[in-house]
Amino acid sequence: MKIALAQINPTVGDFAGNAKKILEYASRAEELGVGLVVFPELAVCGYPPADFLEKASFVARAEQVVAELAGWTAVAGRPAILCGTVLASKASVGKQVRNVAALMDGGRVSFVQQKMLLPFYDVFDEQRYFEPATEQALVCVGGEPLAITICEDAWNDKGFWPRQMYPVDPVERLMGRWESQSTELAGQQRVILNISASPYWQGKPQIRQNMLAALARRHHAFVAMTNQVGGNDSLVFDGSSLVIRPDGHVVARAASFAEDLVVFDTRDGEAIAAATQVDEVAAMWSALVLGTRDYVRKCGFIKVLVGLSGGIDSALVAAIAVEALGKENVIGVGMPTEYSSLGSIEDARKLAKNLGVRFELLPIHDVFAQFQHVLQPLFAGTPFGLAEENLQPRIRGTLLMALSNKFSALVLTTGNKSEMSTGYCTLYGDMVGALAVIGDVMKMRVYALSRYVNRVKEIIPWETISKPPSAELRPEQRDTDSLPPYEVLDPILEAYVERYCSAEQIAEEQGLDVALVRSVLQLVEKSEYKRQQAAPVLKVTRKSFGMGRRFPIAVKVQV
Repeated sequence: MKIALAQINPTVGDFAGNAKKILEYASRAEELGVGLVVFPELAVCGYPPADFLEKASFVARAEQVVAELAGWTAVAGRPAILCGTVLASKASVGKQVRNVAALMDGGRVSFVQQKMLLPFYDVFDEQRYFEPATEQALVCVGGEPLAITICEDAWNDKGFWPRQMYPVDPVERLMGRWESQSTELAGQQRVILNISASPYWQGKPQIRQNMLAALARRHHAFVAMTNQVGGNDSLVFDGSSLVIRPDGHVVARAASFAEDLVVFDTRDGEAIAAATQVDEVAAMWSALVLGTRDYVRKCGFIKVLVGLSGGIDSALVAAIAVEALGKENVIGVGMPTEYSSLGSIEDARKLAKNLGVRFELLPIHDVFAQFQHVLQPLFAGTPFGLAEENLQPRIRGTLLMALSNKFSALVLTTGNKSEMSTGYCTLYGDMVGALAVIGDVMKMRVYALSRYVNRVKEIIPWETISKPPSAELRPEQRDTDSLPPYEVLDPILEAYVERYCSAEQIAEEQGLDVALVRSVLQLVEKSEYKRQQAAPVLKVTRKSFGMGRRFPIAVKVQV
Protein backbone atom coordinates (compact mmCIF):
# COMPACT_ATOMS: atom_id res chain seq x y z
CA MET A 1 0.00 0.00 0.00
CA LYS A 2 1.20 3.46 -0.88
CA ILE A 3 0.77 6.04 1.86
CA ALA A 4 0.71 9.82 1.45
CA LEU A 5 1.74 12.30 4.13
CA ALA A 6 -0.31 15.48 3.71
CA GLN A 7 1.57 18.30 5.43
CA ILE A 8 -0.99 21.12 5.61
CA ASN A 9 -1.36 24.53 7.24
CA PRO A 10 -4.69 24.63 9.11
CA THR A 11 -6.20 27.65 10.86
CA VAL A 12 -7.63 27.29 14.34
CA GLY A 13 -11.43 27.34 14.16
CA ASP A 14 -11.65 27.50 10.36
CA PHE A 15 -13.53 24.24 9.98
CA ALA A 16 -14.72 24.98 6.45
CA GLY A 17 -11.27 26.07 5.26
CA ASN A 18 -9.51 23.17 6.96
CA ALA A 19 -11.97 20.62 5.56
CA LYS A 20 -11.55 22.07 2.07
CA LYS A 21 -7.79 21.79 2.37
CA ILE A 22 -8.01 18.21 3.67
CA LEU A 23 -10.19 17.15 0.74
CA GLU A 24 -7.93 18.97 -1.71
CA TYR A 25 -4.91 17.02 -0.52
CA ALA A 26 -6.88 13.77 -0.30
CA SER A 27 -7.90 14.25 -3.95
CA ARG A 28 -4.29 14.85 -4.95
CA ALA A 29 -3.32 11.67 -3.10
CA GLU A 30 -6.09 9.78 -4.88
CA GLU A 31 -4.62 10.77 -8.25
CA LEU A 32 -1.32 9.25 -7.11
CA GLY A 33 -2.95 5.93 -6.35
CA VAL A 34 -2.38 5.83 -2.62
CA GLY A 35 -4.36 3.68 -0.22
CA LEU A 36 -4.09 5.99 2.80
CA VAL A 37 -3.51 9.73 3.21
CA VAL A 38 -2.33 10.94 6.63
CA PHE A 39 -2.96 14.43 8.03
CA PRO A 40 -1.50 16.18 11.11
CA GLU A 41 -2.71 16.26 14.69
CA LEU A 42 -5.98 18.20 15.19
CA ALA A 43 -5.94 19.16 11.50
CA VAL A 44 -9.74 19.41 11.48
CA CYS A 45 -9.86 22.24 14.03
CA GLY A 46 -6.27 23.52 13.97
CA TYR A 47 -3.64 23.35 16.70
CA PRO A 48 -3.57 24.64 19.41
CA PRO A 49 -7.30 25.34 19.92
CA ALA A 50 -6.83 26.21 23.62
CA ASP A 51 -10.05 27.09 25.48
CA PHE A 52 -12.16 26.67 22.37
CA LEU A 53 -12.08 23.04 23.45
CA GLU A 54 -14.30 23.99 26.38
CA LYS A 55 -17.05 25.12 24.00
CA ALA A 56 -19.46 22.30 23.19
CA SER A 57 -20.34 23.95 19.87
CA PHE A 58 -16.67 23.85 18.81
CA VAL A 59 -16.39 20.13 19.51
CA ALA A 60 -19.73 19.44 17.80
CA ARG A 61 -18.56 21.28 14.68
CA ALA A 62 -15.41 19.17 14.59
CA GLU A 63 -17.47 15.99 14.78
CA GLN A 64 -19.70 17.22 11.96
CA VAL A 65 -16.68 17.88 9.74
CA VAL A 66 -15.27 14.43 10.49
CA ALA A 67 -18.56 12.91 9.33
CA GLU A 68 -18.37 14.96 6.12
CA LEU A 69 -14.79 13.88 5.48
CA ALA A 70 -15.72 10.26 6.10
CA GLY A 71 -18.46 10.59 3.50
CA TRP A 72 -15.84 11.49 0.89
CA THR A 73 -14.21 8.08 1.35
CA ALA A 74 -17.46 6.26 0.46
CA VAL A 75 -16.64 6.37 -3.27
CA ALA A 76 -14.88 3.22 -4.44
CA GLY A 77 -11.21 3.66 -5.20
CA ARG A 78 -10.67 6.64 -2.94
CA PRO A 79 -7.98 6.39 -0.26
CA ALA A 80 -8.72 6.10 3.43
CA ILE A 81 -8.07 9.26 5.46
CA LEU A 82 -6.25 9.34 8.80
CA CYS A 83 -6.75 12.75 10.34
CA GLY A 84 -6.29 14.41 13.72
CA THR A 85 -9.39 15.86 15.36
CA VAL A 86 -11.10 16.55 18.64
CA LEU A 87 -14.01 14.35 19.69
CA ALA A 88 -16.24 14.38 22.74
CA SER A 89 -15.24 12.03 25.53
CA LYS A 90 -17.30 8.91 26.12
CA ALA A 91 -16.29 8.69 29.76
CA SER A 92 -18.73 9.72 32.48
CA VAL A 93 -15.98 11.36 34.56
CA GLY A 94 -12.87 13.37 33.77
CA LYS A 95 -12.14 15.63 30.82
CA GLN A 96 -14.85 16.16 28.25
CA VAL A 97 -12.84 15.91 25.02
CA ARG A 98 -10.36 13.59 23.34
CA ASN A 99 -7.42 14.28 21.04
CA VAL A 100 -7.69 11.52 18.45
CA ALA A 101 -6.55 10.18 15.13
CA ALA A 102 -9.70 9.24 13.21
CA LEU A 103 -9.44 6.67 10.44
CA MET A 104 -12.10 7.26 7.78
CA ASP A 105 -12.71 4.53 5.24
CA GLY A 106 -15.68 3.28 3.24
CA GLY A 107 -17.79 6.31 4.15
CA ARG A 108 -17.47 6.00 7.92
CA VAL A 109 -15.10 6.45 10.84
CA SER A 110 -13.80 2.91 11.11
CA PHE A 111 -11.23 3.37 13.89
CA VAL A 112 -10.22 5.97 16.48
CA GLN A 113 -6.87 6.10 18.24
CA GLN A 114 -6.86 8.37 21.28
CA LYS A 115 -3.77 10.25 22.42
CA MET A 116 -2.25 8.76 25.55
CA LEU A 117 0.58 11.13 26.54
CA LEU A 118 -0.64 14.69 27.09
CA PRO A 119 2.26 17.16 27.41
CA PHE A 120 2.09 19.82 30.09
CA TYR A 121 5.35 21.75 29.77
CA ASP A 122 6.70 24.74 27.86
CA VAL A 123 3.93 25.84 25.45
CA PHE A 124 1.85 22.69 25.91
CA ASP A 125 -1.08 22.36 28.31
CA GLU A 126 -2.98 19.40 26.90
CA GLN A 127 -3.68 17.93 30.34
CA ARG A 128 -5.89 20.97 30.88
CA TYR A 129 -8.29 19.79 28.17
CA PHE A 130 -7.98 16.18 27.09
CA GLU A 131 -8.86 12.80 28.50
CA PRO A 132 -5.82 10.50 28.10
CA ALA A 133 -6.17 7.14 26.43
CA THR A 134 -5.85 4.06 28.60
CA GLU A 135 -5.58 1.53 25.79
CA GLN A 136 -4.30 1.48 22.22
CA ALA A 137 -4.69 -0.98 19.39
CA LEU A 138 -3.30 -1.86 15.99
CA VAL A 139 -5.52 -1.37 12.96
CA CYS A 140 -5.50 -2.81 9.44
CA VAL A 141 -5.86 -0.60 6.37
CA GLY A 142 -5.90 -2.26 2.97
CA GLY A 143 -4.88 -5.49 4.65
CA GLU A 144 -1.79 -3.92 6.22
CA PRO A 145 -1.46 -3.56 10.02
CA LEU A 146 -0.55 -0.09 11.32
CA ALA A 147 0.47 1.30 14.68
CA ILE A 148 -1.00 4.81 14.98
CA THR A 149 0.39 7.36 17.43
CA ILE A 150 -0.24 11.06 18.07
CA CYS A 151 2.73 13.41 18.49
CA GLU A 152 3.89 13.07 22.13
CA ASP A 153 3.03 9.37 22.12
CA ALA A 154 6.21 8.81 20.10
CA TRP A 155 8.41 11.01 22.32
CA ASN A 156 8.96 8.69 25.29
CA ASP A 157 11.47 6.16 23.98
CA LYS A 158 13.65 5.04 26.88
CA GLY A 159 16.36 4.06 24.43
CA PHE A 160 16.74 7.66 23.21
CA TRP A 161 16.03 9.99 26.12
CA PRO A 162 18.17 9.98 29.28
CA ARG A 163 15.02 10.32 31.36
CA GLN A 164 11.49 9.32 30.41
CA MET A 165 8.78 11.93 30.95
CA TYR A 166 6.01 9.37 31.42
CA PRO A 167 5.74 5.95 33.07
CA VAL A 168 4.32 4.35 29.89
CA ASP A 169 5.53 4.19 26.30
CA PRO A 170 2.61 3.96 23.84
CA VAL A 171 4.84 2.80 20.98
CA GLU A 172 6.28 0.04 23.14
CA ARG A 173 2.76 -1.05 24.05
CA LEU A 174 1.69 -1.13 20.40
CA MET A 175 4.76 -3.14 19.45
CA GLY A 176 3.93 -5.49 22.31
CA ARG A 177 0.56 -6.08 20.67
CA TRP A 178 2.40 -6.81 17.43
CA GLU A 179 4.47 -9.43 19.25
CA SER A 180 1.38 -10.98 20.81
CA GLN A 181 -0.18 -11.31 17.35
CA SER A 182 2.99 -12.62 15.73
CA THR A 183 1.19 -15.58 14.14
CA GLU A 184 -1.45 -13.46 12.41
CA LEU A 185 1.07 -10.75 11.43
CA ALA A 186 3.87 -13.03 10.29
CA GLY A 187 5.73 -11.54 7.35
CA GLN A 188 4.09 -8.12 7.70
CA GLN A 189 6.30 -5.05 7.74
CA ARG A 190 5.97 -3.02 10.93
CA VAL A 191 4.71 0.49 10.26
CA ILE A 192 4.36 3.21 12.90
CA LEU A 193 2.41 6.30 11.84
CA ASN A 194 2.68 9.47 13.88
CA ILE A 195 0.45 12.50 13.33
CA SER A 196 1.97 15.62 14.88
CA ALA A 197 1.64 19.29 15.64
CA SER A 198 5.24 19.72 16.73
CA PRO A 199 6.33 23.38 16.88
CA TYR A 200 9.68 24.59 15.61
CA TRP A 201 12.52 25.88 17.65
CA GLN A 202 16.16 26.17 16.77
CA GLY A 203 17.65 22.70 16.41
CA LYS A 204 14.40 20.79 16.94
CA PRO A 205 13.95 19.32 13.42
CA GLN A 206 17.23 17.44 13.77
CA ILE A 207 16.35 16.23 17.28
CA ARG A 208 12.98 15.06 15.96
CA GLN A 209 14.58 13.12 13.11
CA ASN A 210 17.18 11.53 15.40
CA MET A 211 14.48 10.49 17.86
CA LEU A 212 12.28 8.93 15.16
CA ALA A 213 15.29 7.15 13.64
CA ALA A 214 16.11 5.64 17.03
CA LEU A 215 12.48 4.53 17.32
CA ALA A 216 12.62 2.89 13.89
CA ARG A 217 15.80 0.99 14.72
CA ARG A 218 14.62 -0.13 18.14
CA HIS A 219 11.32 -1.55 16.86
CA HIS A 220 12.55 -2.61 13.37
CA ALA A 221 9.75 -0.58 11.84
CA PHE A 222 9.03 2.03 9.23
CA VAL A 223 8.23 5.29 11.05
CA ALA A 224 6.26 7.96 9.18
CA MET A 225 5.47 11.31 10.77
CA THR A 226 3.11 13.91 9.32
CA ASN A 227 3.67 17.28 10.98
CA GLN A 228 1.62 20.45 10.82
CA VAL A 229 3.13 23.45 9.07
CA GLY A 230 2.36 27.15 9.49
CA GLY A 231 2.08 29.80 12.17
CA ASN A 232 -0.61 29.95 14.84
CA ASP A 233 -0.17 32.89 17.22
CA SER A 234 3.31 32.59 18.77
CA LEU A 235 3.98 29.09 17.49
CA VAL A 236 5.56 28.24 14.16
CA PHE A 237 5.28 24.67 12.84
CA ASP A 238 8.01 23.68 10.42
CA GLY A 239 6.40 20.61 8.86
CA SER A 240 9.52 18.60 7.91
CA SER A 241 7.42 15.42 7.75
CA LEU A 242 9.46 12.33 7.03
CA VAL A 243 9.56 8.58 6.60
CA ILE A 244 12.33 6.48 8.15
CA ARG A 245 12.96 2.82 7.36
CA PRO A 246 13.89 0.20 10.02
CA ASP A 247 17.64 0.84 9.73
CA GLY A 248 17.15 4.53 10.58
CA HIS A 249 17.66 5.93 7.09
CA VAL A 250 15.27 8.54 5.69
CA VAL A 251 13.30 7.37 2.64
CA ALA A 252 11.00 10.37 2.18
CA ARG A 253 11.14 13.94 3.37
CA ALA A 254 8.66 16.81 3.03
CA ALA A 255 9.54 20.47 2.71
CA SER A 256 10.23 22.65 5.73
CA PHE A 257 8.05 25.71 6.36
CA ALA A 258 5.76 24.96 3.41
CA GLU A 259 2.79 22.72 2.65
CA ASP A 260 3.69 19.49 0.90
CA LEU A 261 2.48 16.02 -0.09
CA VAL A 262 4.88 13.08 0.17
CA VAL A 263 4.17 9.53 -0.98
CA PHE A 264 6.01 6.40 0.11
CA ASP A 265 5.65 2.65 -0.22
CA THR A 266 7.07 0.37 2.45
CA ARG A 267 7.72 -2.31 -0.17
CA ASP A 268 10.53 -0.34 -1.78
CA GLY A 269 12.11 1.73 0.95
CA GLU A 270 15.15 3.04 -0.88
CA ALA A 271 17.10 5.53 1.20
CA ILE A 272 17.37 9.04 -0.17
CA ALA A 273 20.52 11.08 -0.03
CA ALA A 274 21.15 12.50 3.41
CA ALA A 275 19.97 16.04 3.83
CA THR A 276 22.66 18.68 3.77
CA GLN A 277 23.56 20.19 7.11
CA VAL A 278 20.72 22.48 8.11
CA ASP A 279 21.68 26.15 8.18
CA GLU A 280 20.14 27.26 11.47
CA VAL A 281 20.19 30.93 10.44
CA ALA A 282 18.30 30.12 7.23
CA ALA A 283 15.83 27.96 9.17
CA MET A 284 15.21 30.70 11.71
CA TRP A 285 14.68 33.20 8.89
CA SER A 286 12.11 30.89 7.28
CA ALA A 287 10.35 30.40 10.61
CA LEU A 288 10.11 34.15 11.24
CA VAL A 289 8.81 34.80 7.73
CA LEU A 290 6.19 32.05 7.95
CA GLY A 291 5.14 33.08 11.46
CA THR A 292 4.72 36.71 10.43
CA ARG A 293 2.79 35.87 7.26
CA ASP A 294 0.35 33.55 9.00
CA TYR A 295 -0.15 35.79 12.04
CA VAL A 296 -1.06 38.77 9.88
CA ARG A 297 -3.26 36.88 7.42
CA LYS A 298 -4.97 34.59 9.91
CA CYS A 299 -5.85 37.67 11.96
CA GLY A 300 -7.58 39.05 8.87
CA PHE A 301 -5.07 41.76 7.90
CA ILE A 302 -3.05 42.43 4.78
CA LYS A 303 -0.77 45.37 5.57
CA VAL A 304 1.74 46.10 8.33
CA LEU A 305 3.54 49.13 9.72
CA VAL A 306 7.15 49.18 10.91
CA GLY A 307 8.78 52.09 12.68
CA LEU A 308 12.13 52.51 10.90
CA SER A 309 14.75 54.09 13.13
CA GLY A 310 17.74 53.36 10.94
CA GLY A 311 18.76 50.66 13.43
CA ILE A 312 19.38 47.01 12.71
CA ASP A 313 16.37 45.62 14.60
CA SER A 314 13.74 47.58 12.70
CA ALA A 315 15.63 46.91 9.46
CA LEU A 316 15.48 43.16 10.03
CA VAL A 317 11.77 43.24 10.94
CA ALA A 318 11.02 45.22 7.78
CA ALA A 319 12.95 42.72 5.65
CA ILE A 320 11.04 39.82 7.23
CA ALA A 321 7.73 41.63 6.63
CA VAL A 322 8.51 42.19 2.95
CA GLU A 323 9.45 38.56 2.46
CA ALA A 324 6.29 37.46 4.26
CA LEU A 325 3.73 39.86 2.84
CA GLY A 326 5.17 41.57 -0.22
CA LYS A 327 6.64 45.06 -0.45
CA GLU A 328 3.28 46.58 -1.39
CA ASN A 329 1.89 45.59 2.02
CA VAL A 330 4.64 47.09 4.18
CA ILE A 331 4.79 50.75 5.25
CA GLY A 332 7.92 52.09 6.92
CA VAL A 333 7.63 55.16 9.16
CA GLY A 334 10.58 57.23 10.31
CA MET A 335 9.95 59.42 13.37
CA PRO A 336 13.17 61.29 14.18
CA THR A 337 13.86 63.70 17.02
CA GLU A 338 16.77 66.04 17.55
CA TYR A 339 18.75 63.06 18.87
CA SER A 340 18.32 61.02 15.69
CA SER A 341 21.46 61.21 13.60
CA LEU A 342 21.31 62.19 9.96
CA GLY A 343 22.98 58.87 9.24
CA SER A 344 20.13 56.96 10.86
CA ILE A 345 17.51 58.83 8.85
CA GLU A 346 19.41 58.16 5.64
CA ASP A 347 19.87 54.51 6.59
CA ALA A 348 16.11 54.20 7.04
CA ARG A 349 15.50 55.82 3.65
CA LYS A 350 18.04 53.57 1.98
CA LEU A 351 16.53 50.45 3.56
CA ALA A 352 13.05 51.42 2.37
CA LYS A 353 14.39 52.01 -1.14
CA ASN A 354 16.24 48.68 -1.17
CA LEU A 355 13.10 46.88 -0.01
CA GLY A 356 10.84 48.84 -2.34
CA VAL A 357 8.45 49.83 0.46
CA ARG A 358 6.54 53.04 1.04
CA PHE A 359 8.40 55.27 3.49
CA GLU A 360 6.92 58.17 5.41
CA LEU A 361 8.86 60.62 7.57
CA LEU A 362 7.04 62.08 10.57
CA PRO A 363 9.46 64.22 12.61
CA ILE A 364 8.34 64.40 16.23
CA HIS A 365 10.49 67.33 17.43
CA ASP A 366 7.51 69.62 17.89
CA VAL A 367 5.33 66.99 19.54
CA PHE A 368 8.16 66.13 21.94
CA ALA A 369 8.67 69.80 22.73
CA GLN A 370 4.95 70.24 23.42
CA PHE A 371 4.92 67.29 25.80
CA GLN A 372 7.89 68.75 27.65
CA HIS A 373 6.15 72.12 27.80
CA VAL A 374 3.03 70.61 29.32
CA LEU A 375 5.09 68.66 31.86
CA GLN A 376 7.49 71.51 32.68
CA PRO A 377 5.64 72.74 35.78
CA LEU A 378 5.90 69.28 37.30
CA PHE A 379 9.37 68.44 35.94
CA ALA A 380 10.86 71.82 36.93
CA GLY A 381 14.15 71.49 38.76
CA THR A 382 14.78 67.90 37.64
CA PRO A 383 17.44 66.84 35.13
CA PHE A 384 16.70 65.41 31.70
CA GLY A 385 16.46 61.66 32.25
CA LEU A 386 14.57 58.46 31.69
CA ALA A 387 11.13 60.11 31.67
CA GLU A 388 12.10 62.40 28.80
CA GLU A 389 13.85 59.58 26.97
CA ASN A 390 10.81 57.34 27.16
CA LEU A 391 8.47 60.11 26.00
CA GLN A 392 10.02 59.80 22.55
CA PRO A 393 9.22 56.13 21.86
CA ARG A 394 5.78 56.63 23.43
CA ILE A 395 5.05 59.44 20.99
CA ARG A 396 6.18 57.15 18.19
CA GLY A 397 3.96 54.37 19.49
CA THR A 398 0.95 56.66 19.54
CA LEU A 399 1.56 57.76 15.97
CA LEU A 400 2.02 54.20 14.75
CA MET A 401 -1.24 53.13 16.39
CA ALA A 402 -3.04 56.09 14.82
CA LEU A 403 -1.77 55.00 11.41
CA SER A 404 -2.75 51.43 12.24
CA ASN A 405 -6.33 52.47 12.97
CA LYS A 406 -6.56 54.70 9.93
CA PHE A 407 -5.14 52.24 7.38
CA SER A 408 -6.08 48.86 8.95
CA ALA A 409 -2.44 47.82 9.18
CA LEU A 410 -0.92 45.83 12.04
CA VAL A 411 2.08 47.34 13.81
CA LEU A 412 5.07 45.03 14.09
CA THR A 413 7.23 45.65 17.13
CA THR A 414 10.98 45.65 16.59
CA GLY A 415 12.48 44.74 19.98
CA ASN A 416 14.84 41.77 20.18
CA LYS A 417 15.20 39.15 22.91
CA SER A 418 18.24 40.79 24.48
CA GLU A 419 16.23 43.98 25.00
CA MET A 420 13.13 42.18 26.24
CA SER A 421 15.26 40.15 28.65
CA THR A 422 16.87 43.17 30.27
CA GLY A 423 13.95 45.59 30.03
CA TYR A 424 15.84 47.77 27.57
CA CYS A 425 12.54 48.69 25.94
CA THR A 426 9.71 51.12 26.63
CA LEU A 427 6.21 50.08 27.60
CA TYR A 428 3.61 51.79 25.39
CA GLY A 429 6.50 52.97 23.22
CA ASP A 430 8.70 50.70 21.11
CA MET A 431 6.78 47.76 22.63
CA VAL A 432 3.55 48.95 20.98
CA GLY A 433 2.27 46.58 18.33
CA ALA A 434 0.49 43.36 17.44
CA LEU A 435 3.42 40.96 17.01
CA ALA A 436 6.96 40.85 18.39
CA VAL A 437 8.59 39.41 15.28
CA ILE A 438 12.14 39.13 16.68
CA GLY A 439 11.26 39.01 20.38
CA ASP A 440 12.87 35.55 20.58
CA VAL A 441 16.03 36.55 18.70
CA MET A 442 19.10 37.64 20.67
CA LYS A 443 20.97 40.69 19.39
CA MET A 444 23.95 38.77 18.03
CA ARG A 445 21.53 36.54 16.13
CA VAL A 446 19.90 39.69 14.74
CA TYR A 447 23.27 40.52 13.17
CA ALA A 448 23.58 37.00 11.76
CA LEU A 449 20.09 37.16 10.26
CA SER A 450 20.80 40.60 8.80
CA ARG A 451 23.91 39.27 7.09
CA TYR A 452 21.78 36.41 5.78
CA VAL A 453 19.36 38.95 4.30
CA ASN A 454 22.33 40.49 2.48
CA ARG A 455 23.69 37.15 1.23
CA VAL A 456 23.01 38.01 -2.44
CA LYS A 457 22.97 41.78 -2.44
CA GLU A 458 22.78 44.66 0.02
CA ILE A 459 19.27 45.01 1.39
CA ILE A 460 19.97 46.15 4.92
CA PRO A 461 22.51 48.98 4.56
CA TRP A 462 25.96 47.93 5.70
CA GLU A 463 26.12 51.18 7.65
CA THR A 464 23.19 49.93 9.72
CA ILE A 465 24.95 46.65 10.45
CA SER A 466 28.34 48.18 11.25
CA LYS A 467 27.42 51.15 13.44
CA PRO A 468 27.30 50.87 17.25
CA PRO A 469 23.73 50.15 18.43
CA SER A 470 21.92 53.06 20.04
CA ALA A 471 18.38 53.97 21.06
CA GLU A 472 19.21 57.61 20.15
CA LEU A 473 17.12 59.07 22.96
CA ARG A 474 19.82 61.41 24.25
CA PRO A 475 23.06 62.88 22.85
CA GLU A 476 25.79 60.35 22.01
CA GLN A 477 23.86 57.46 23.53
CA ARG A 478 25.10 53.89 23.08
CA ASP A 479 23.55 50.60 24.25
CA THR A 480 26.79 49.84 26.08
CA ASP A 481 26.10 52.83 28.35
CA SER A 482 23.51 50.63 30.09
CA LEU A 483 24.37 47.07 29.07
CA PRO A 484 27.47 44.91 28.63
CA PRO A 485 28.56 44.39 25.01
CA TYR A 486 26.10 42.03 23.31
CA GLU A 487 28.77 39.41 22.68
CA VAL A 488 29.07 39.19 26.49
CA LEU A 489 25.41 39.83 27.33
CA ASP A 490 23.74 37.33 25.00
CA PRO A 491 25.45 34.17 26.33
CA ILE A 492 24.53 35.21 29.88
CA LEU A 493 20.91 35.72 28.89
CA GLU A 494 20.75 32.47 26.92
CA ALA A 495 22.03 30.53 29.91
CA TYR A 496 19.64 32.19 32.36
CA VAL A 497 16.49 32.64 30.29
CA GLU A 498 16.61 29.48 28.17
CA ARG A 499 18.52 27.02 30.39
CA TYR A 500 17.75 28.36 33.88
CA CYS A 501 21.42 28.36 34.95
CA SER A 502 22.40 30.09 38.19
CA ALA A 503 24.67 33.14 38.39
CA GLU A 504 27.48 30.97 39.74
CA GLN A 505 27.12 28.43 36.93
CA ILE A 506 27.12 31.15 34.28
CA ALA A 507 30.15 32.91 35.77
CA GLU A 508 32.10 29.66 35.91
CA GLU A 509 31.08 28.42 32.44
CA GLN A 510 31.77 31.74 30.73
CA GLY A 511 34.73 32.96 32.79
CA LEU A 512 32.96 36.08 34.00
CA ASP A 513 32.84 38.07 37.20
CA VAL A 514 29.84 36.77 39.14
CA ALA A 515 28.95 40.37 40.13
CA LEU A 516 28.56 41.27 36.45
CA VAL A 517 26.40 38.21 35.86
CA ARG A 518 24.18 39.05 38.85
CA SER A 519 23.70 42.60 37.62
CA VAL A 520 22.39 41.24 34.31
CA LEU A 521 20.12 38.69 36.00
CA GLN A 522 18.66 41.41 38.20
CA LEU A 523 17.67 43.30 35.05
CA VAL A 524 15.88 40.19 33.81
CA GLU A 525 13.94 39.71 37.03
CA LYS A 526 12.96 43.39 37.33
CA SER A 527 11.52 43.43 33.80
CA GLU A 528 8.93 40.67 34.07
CA TYR A 529 6.09 43.21 34.29
CA LYS A 530 7.09 44.57 30.89
CA ARG A 531 7.25 41.19 29.20
CA GLN A 532 3.81 40.23 30.44
CA GLN A 533 2.39 43.29 28.68
CA ALA A 534 4.28 42.64 25.45
CA ALA A 535 2.91 41.61 22.06
CA PRO A 536 2.96 37.88 21.24
CA VAL A 537 6.48 36.69 20.46
CA LEU A 538 7.25 34.34 17.57
CA LYS A 539 8.91 31.33 19.23
CA VAL A 540 12.10 30.21 17.50
CA THR A 541 14.23 29.03 20.46
CA ARG A 542 13.76 26.33 23.06
CA LYS A 543 12.46 28.83 25.63
CA SER A 544 10.77 32.04 24.50
CA PHE A 545 8.92 34.75 26.37
CA GLY A 546 5.20 34.10 26.44
CA MET A 547 2.98 31.19 27.39
CA GLY A 548 5.89 28.75 27.56
CA ARG A 549 7.73 30.73 30.25
CA ARG A 550 5.60 31.51 33.27
CA PHE A 551 6.92 33.59 36.15
CA PRO A 552 5.15 35.83 38.66
CA ILE A 553 5.61 39.59 38.53
CA ALA A 554 5.52 40.58 42.20
CA VAL A 555 8.48 38.65 43.59
CA LYS A 556 11.69 39.12 45.49
CA VAL A 557 14.34 36.93 43.93
CA GLN A 558 17.97 36.58 44.92
CA VAL A 559 20.00 35.90 41.79
